[in-house]
Amino acid sequence: MEQRPSKKMKESLTVKTSHVSPPDTNHHGNLFGGKLMSDVDDVASIAAARFSRKPVVTVSTDSVDFFKPIRIGDAVTMEAIVTWSGTTSMEVFVKVLSEHLITGEKSLAAFSFLTFVALDENGRPCPVPKAIPESEEERWLNETAKARAAHRQKRKKESKELADFFSKLNL
Repeated sequence: MEQRPSKKMKESLTVKTSHVSPPDTNHHGNLFGGKLMSDVDDVASIAAARFSRKPVVTVSTDSVDFFKPIRIGDAVTMEAIVTWSGTTSMEVFVKVLSEHLITGEKSLAAFSFLTFVALDENGRPCPVPKAIPESEEERWLNETAKARAAHRQKRKKESKELADFFSKLNL
């Protein structure tokens, strides 16, 4: 059996910073949640592609947990890193920080875990390297990934049951 190559998690690190402008905000002056979710998916997909060196597709987003509003004029920084890899899939953690550019105050605004699958030239799932943690934080993210994967599998089963139920409804 061929052994899978390995790659350090930090080789996937992707950081994106942008300015929050009025078109990106709601009537409260806060960044639209949907805009942030789109940006989270974007930066996570870059981290997954950088790690696998393959085209990738989003398989799931566990959730996007919002902790603090991101306001007009703030900078928003997203840090994405592959935390775990299976045979063809990768879990990516995205940490979202807001920064008040005048005071310099930084806050954790949100975070999310997403799953991606790497694709070969025929659009089929293909092998990815094994993720190797180095720092204490990376080890924690890597070691706790199996519990998150189990939760994802349970949620996926429940979602399939709901989809089957809703597909039979005549509304």
